Amino acid sequence: MTLVRGRVLALDLGDARIGLALSDELGFTAQPAGNLARTGSREVVRAVAKLVAGHGVSRIVVGHPLHLSGEEGERARDARETARRLEASLSVPVELWDERLTTAEAERALIEGGVRRARRREVVDSLAAVLILQSWLSAHPLDGQPTEG
Repeated sequence: MTLVRGRVLALDLGDARIGLALSDELGFTAQPAGNLARTGSREVVRAVAKLVAGHGVSRIVVGHPLHLSGEEGERARDARETARRLEASLSVPVELWDERLTTAEAERALIEGGVRRARRREVVDSLAAVLILQSWLSAHPLDGQPTEG
């Protein structure tokens, strides 16, 4: 018997870009999967739908940037609305996941790694998505259905 989770896609909604991360098929690790330009909501849904189909994604996790107090601000409401649109348009569950300070943590890790400012702007959203996804995966160990294999 093998435990199968399916791949999980995480989104970090930045101002100009949406950072992407994908899990491995068993749901143990998160890897960066690039960025999407932050365009209109229809274009974002179409691009995410292509990723879901192309990578066998079984769940989407959207970073939910709550204030430190736990309250929702404008960016958190935007994340909630994006998650709602994705779930209404796609055939996979979409879940919000608390991402407080992940972008700051990603930026700090890139600075400590000696990544230059211009390159940091290109990869910070994707690294933040990795942190969101790894946090979600750690909180949901072996969150799959047993299947014969």
